Amino acid sequence: MKHHINAIARTCSYHLRRLRQIRRRAGYEVTVELVLALIMSMLDYSNALFAGLPASTIAPLQRVQNAAARLVLQLGPRDHITQGLRHLHWLPICERVLYKLYVLMHDADNGTSSAYISDTATARRSALQRPGLRSA
Repeated sequence: MKHHINAIARTCSYHLRRLRQIRRRAGYEVTVELVLALIMSMLDYSNALFAGLPASTIAPLQRVQNAAARLVLQLGPRDHITQGLRHLHWLPICERVLYKLYVLMHDADNGTSSAYISDTATARRSALQRPGLRSA
């Protein structure tokens, strides 16, 4: 997964460098839309696979997201990024991965996901052989 994550980070960094060149001409709204379309879509694509990976493996993606927020908000390299991410309503990468996984499981549980996902995912409570246990 490290190779795949580094490839995503490289591609996103390239797009961020290109966007940095047009930031002043584009304006805030256009920059936000371009970052969402080019960068955040790459970070979100199949990120449910990253669930359970150590933070050191996901760190390149977090650095890309931080750089994207710095570009949009015109923050310096030493400015804190946490408030900027809150202002943009962007979850950190680890939390984005969990959120996407939770949404996928919620959709599977409610029957609004694809048939193959609903068939593959079974609820824990129905998979137990002994329902009298406290863990049920």
